[in-house]
Amino acid sequence: MKIAKVSVALFGAALLFSAAAVAGESNKGTLLLNDKVIVEGKTLDSGHYTVEWTGSGPTVQVTVLRGKQTVTTFSAHVTEQLMANEKNSYSTLAEPNGSKALTAIYPSGKRFTLQLEQNEARQQAGTPTSK
Repeated sequence: MKIAKVSVALFGAALLFSAAAVAGESNKGTLLLNDKVIVEGKTLDSGHYTVEWTGSGPTVQVTVLRGKQTVTTFSAHVTEQLMANEKNSYSTLAEPNGSKALTAIYPSGKRFTLQLEQNEARQQAGTPTSK
């Protein structure tokens, strides 16, 4: 009887940890910026970044990291798409001063876009460029 309880507890723990590992990976992606971009007033240099998002529903909190260092955090709307994104990509909008504002992130293999809240109205007014 004691062995059965321990076995059930170990099996339950294994399921819990495997579910947590899968859930953790599903809210994470990589982002290669080819240009300097502006996010929430902060300049991100070109290079490799990790993007993580938390929350459920149409609005999530997005964290951009370079290595283990948090670079910026912002809110984004999750916009469903018909097909999965083929690769990690992003879109920008040219600002009047010549800089580029990040407007959306397209995580690879996902059927949604992370649309930055601050740029939604401006993006509808202009033409975004996709990378």
